[in-house]
Amino acid sequence: MDINSNFQPGQILSLDYRHRHLYTEVIQVVISRDLCWVRPLMLVNFTQEIPFITDMQDASDLLWPVNLFRPALDTEVISFLGDLLPKEPKAHNDLPAQQQLHQFIYQFWQASQDGQQL
Repeated sequence: MDINSNFQPGQILSLDYRHRHLYTEVIQVVISRDLCWVRPLMLVNFTQEIPFITDMQDASDLLWPVNLFRPALDTEVISFLGDLLPKEPKAHNDLPAQQQLHQFIYQFWQASQDGQQL
C-alpha cells in the first residue's frame, strides 16, 4: 500500500526541491484524482547555516499530485512552527511570499517535467 494514500487532514507534508522545503497542511486528499489539497505553512531554505523561513500562511492553497509529497516528521518542523505562531492577522496579502510560492512551484514542476532528480 502506498504511504501517500494514508495522508490525513491536518497532517503536515513536505514538498522538497533541492535545498528548499515547502511545508503544508493537508486539507483534503482527493483519492479519485490522486491529488492533495494543501495549505502552505512555510518555505524553508536550507542553503545557510541557519535555515531561512518564509511564512506562507497567507499564500494560496494548492491542489497538487499526492505522490510528490512526503510526510514531514514532527522533529523537523516543530521548531519552525514556533517561529510562525502566534500570528497577528495581516491587513493585506503578503505579495513577496506569494511570489516565492509561485517561483518554487514553477521550478519544482519544471524539474519534474524535465525528469530531474527532485
